[in-house]
Amino acid sequence: MKKVVKKKYPVIGISGNLLIDEGGMFPGYERAYVNNDYIQSVVMCEAIPYIVPIVYDDEIIKEQVSNIDALILSGGQDVNPLIWKEEPHNKLGAISPKRDSFDMKLLKHALDMKKPVLGICRGEQIINVTEGGSLYQDLSLIEGAYIKHNQQHLSNVPTHTVQIKEGTKLYEILGEKEVLVNSFHHLVVNKVAPGYIVSATSKDGLIEAIEKEGSEFVIGIQWHPEMMTRDYDNMKKIFMAIVKEASK
Repeated sequence: MKKVVKKKYPVIGISGNLLIDEGGMFPGYERAYVNNDYIQSVVMCEAIPYIVPIVYDDEIIKEQVSNIDALILSGGQDVNPLIWKEEPHNKLGAISPKRDSFDMKLLKHALDMKKPVLGICRGEQIINVTEGGSLYQDLSLIEGAYIKHNQQHLSNVPTHTVQIKEGTKLYEILGEKEVLVNSFHHLVVNKVAPGYIVSATSKDGLIEAIEKEGSEFVIGIQWHPEMMTRDYDNMKKIFMAIVKEASK
């Protein structure tokens, strides 16, 4: 009888967020969640999505990371500027110091364990500040920024172009010098963390993606590919890439 080899699906951890009920039966009640687009983007690439909920015990966080094959740092609140020793600008939005601490610990353990990492929007920013970089707290602080980076269109609709730098991991994944992306941010990478390079920029010069130098798969992108994977094959390639890395 021929032995059936069961396919092994890599487990992709997706960093969770907290939703606090403002009304209804349980005002103030905390709910752990991730947006469904992340989950479905992982599933369509034949991997297992694993929501990594926010916890505060570092040993448990370490164990969370040890149980996944790769990590996606998801989007969400603004990052606390006190992390890179800046006072908050008056245009800074809502922050979550508890989530900042959790995401930074997640990332550090993932890097220590050589797990592939993909940071999306806030996730890119977390990679940069955890590794020693800084952010602009608002688009208004960037001279020459003229493109609308916080669209009001549907989330799957691309609204501006991004230039991909040849020779980068991101270029190897996408195979294109220019792609159309959606955009939902007002914080932007300023000083790039040591050991990282810029792999994509917008036409007004803003940093749209960074990646770790060398062979490790650690990539941060400012747009939201998970919202576009059903309609744009090149955005699906980003998730296919981390699933491929997680399968090694």
